[in-house]
Amino acid sequence: MLTQQVVNGLMLGAIYVLVGVAFTMTIGVLNFLNFSIPAIFMLGGMLSWALIVLGRLPWLLAVALGFAAGGLASLVVERFTYRWLRSSHPDVPLISSVGFLVLYEHLVILYLGAHIQRFPVPFGDANLRVAGLIISIPQLCALAIAVGLVAALDRLLRRTQLGRCLRAIAENPDTARLLGVDTNRIVPALFVISGMFTALGGILFAANYLQVSPFIGNEVALKGVAAMIIGGMGNIWGAVVGGLLIGVLEALSIHFFGGAKAEIVIFGCLLAFLCVRPTGLYGDRGVRVQRV
Repeated sequence: MLTQQVVNGLMLGAIYVLVGVAFTMTIGVLNFLNFSIPAIFMLGGMLSWALIVLGRLPWLLAVALGFAAGGLASLVVERFTYRWLRSSHPDVPLISSVGFLVLYEHLVILYLGAHIQRFPVPFGDANLRVAGLIISIPQLCALAIAVGLVAALDRLLRRTQLGRCLRAIAENPDTARLLGVDTNRIVPALFVISGMFTALGGILFAANYLQVSPFIGNEVALKGVAAMIIGGMGNIWGAVVGGLLIGVLEALSIHFFGGAKAEIVIFGCLLAFLCVRPTGLYGDRGVRVQRV
């Protein structure tokens, strides 16, 4: 049923929303494409799995620690890429973040193995049946969490001192420092927020699809970048729309053409979209500071 595939796509899109927003945060404020995000996504899922299965911790505690680990891992990236290298050529921090992607993945392979692992959840199959549609309750919760967190983030950016400081940095970092914005305090907060969004995406992915591996972040991150581009780089609500669109397109592609051709359809449509509207859906609504 076509409607069922649309529902499935919206549920899947919640994961892409979180990753797309994480990319949007760093590129919208700092003009920095953080390539360590796929590894942080993976860390959220893998560390939660390890703490539950190997550490015998309660499920909620393990998930909370995995969530916090994402923020910490992102903070390490900030300290050793953006902070140390921000005065160098713009490509240098970007390449350094790729180094952290490789480092995190291989640390997990070294200590936890390279195989796909089954992620345990405290509940069995839980589905709602509405008008003939099957809706997974965990996936529905993931969608609600994703949209709710983006709404909270939007409020933080618009209504708080931290948000005003981030918008000032997005407009002009040098001017922001002259006006008294402590970038050495504000920028790490940005990385921690983006890391926690990313790790939560990895945890929700693991909980919904019941598997984790050291490489789960790579494919999801590509679709998160696609979501960011479609929405318009720097616009968090654009990333939400882009993530949901990518999720629906993937579900429909699998339904009509099979899983082997889904990637071709998704990225072919992305290329066509860029030819028609290269700024994205919301990318032409003011400068970065207004879009964030």
